[in-house]
Amino acid sequence: MTEDTSLRLPEPPVDQIRLAAVLHALADPLRLRIARELAAGHAEMACIAFGLPVSKSTSTHHFRVLREAGVIRQQRRGTARMSTLREADLAALFPGLLDHLLAAAEAEALRDPTTTEPTATEPTTAAPGDAAPGDATTAAAPSTFAAAATPTME
Repeated sequence: MTEDTSLRLPEPPVDQIRLAAVLHALADPLRLRIARELAAGHAEMACIAFGLPVSKSTSTHHFRVLREAGVIRQQRRGTARMSTLREADLAALFPGLLDHLLAAAEAEALRDPTTTEPTATEPTTAAPGDAAPGDATTAAAPSTFAAAATPTME
């Protein structure tokens, strides 16, 4: 049986996956958690199965960042979006990177479980431009650095 690619959500082809995008996507604790769960023997999981402590729109945003970076592949199945880790693609481009990142995340989780499990009351931090439209949980706070760095005229 061949896979119906029309049900796949847009993702970069292997030759367009960039290291900076992969590292950016996996820098967020929730996105790293998603990758860890997929790598832990779950070949394919529905987005809802992750039980993320964020709103649906924020969850969708995190999956989109991972997919657009080339870390995961998503496919529609009925009303669910099934996610798969692109382990082979990432290993071919960046040998050992995913294994090392996931091992480091696992070691960190064993030392301090709170470092990879943000609570529902603690929004995850997002890089500028990461916030989903209308989603206050990932909106970046105003930068005090920007205000301090702006020269004043006296």
